[in-house]
Amino acid sequence: MSVYYRNQYWLRFACVGLILAAGCANQTNNLSGTGNFFESFRSDFANWPDRIIKDSKDTFLRADNMTVLLLAGGASIAMHNSDADRNLNENFERHQAIDGFASETLKAIGGPGTHFAATGLWYAISANNQDEFNKQRAWTMMTALSVTGLTTVGLKAIRGNHTPNGKSWGWPSGHTSSSFTVASVLDEFYGPKVGIPAYLLASLVGYRMMDEGDHWASDVVFGAALGWVVGHSVAGKHKKLEIAGFEVLPYTANNDGLVMGVNLVRQF
Repeated sequence: MSVYYRNQYWLRFACVGLILAAGCANQTNNLSGTGNFFESFRSDFANWPDRIIKDSKDTFLRADNMTVLLLAGGASIAMHNSDADRNLNENFERHQAIDGFASETLKAIGGPGTHFAATGLWYAISANNQDEFNKQRAWTMMTALSVTGLTTVGLKAIRGNHTPNGKSWGWPSGHTSSSFTVASVLDEFYGPKVGIPAYLLASLVGYRMMDEGDHWASDVVFGAALGWVVGHSVAGKHKKLEIAGFEVLPYTANNDGLVMGVNLVRQF
């Protein structure tokens, strides 16, 4: 029965993801594209490693970001070395709120694999439709998820602690860090109308990870901080649309009638 429900869930989620991505790709912000999906992907993928390195430096070398991460890391260490983590875990064991299908659904929604797949679909549809605006936003999301994922895996390997249910590589929570990255990027791009529901869903994913014993509270705290920092930093940096090094700005004039278009601006 559990296999049936999981299969049903994945079918529904794939359909919803396809509809959402298609909706993004069919926005009116269609600009001159760079060709079909394969041509776009080859061009972007060739520059992807350099972009990940640059975005990682711009994120983790910022004093304000390091302050947030150090504070979150200090709080996480204090929680784990005291009775806080154990007490919270015991409370979750006594009062489990999420189980069964709801638990599996949140685990799937919060999984990094789901986020990469949905973002890839967003990118593919936008590239095929020559929608440069959404293609670049999808690629920014992909970069932010990559920076978060690589950082999370690296920290897990270094820390090497176990979760409450005995699994290895506990700190930080990858589901939480990835979910908060998605929420932060969406908040940067679309504002609080999209950002607030995304943060609520990311928080619910983090709660589920503690509720099921998949992570300590300290794992979730630092994962949320990491995702928030990376998401806002990367999306904030790439929020402005650029084509071939030119910044795309809206243009309006009202001489003999309203004229609307775009300006391509570059500083030499």
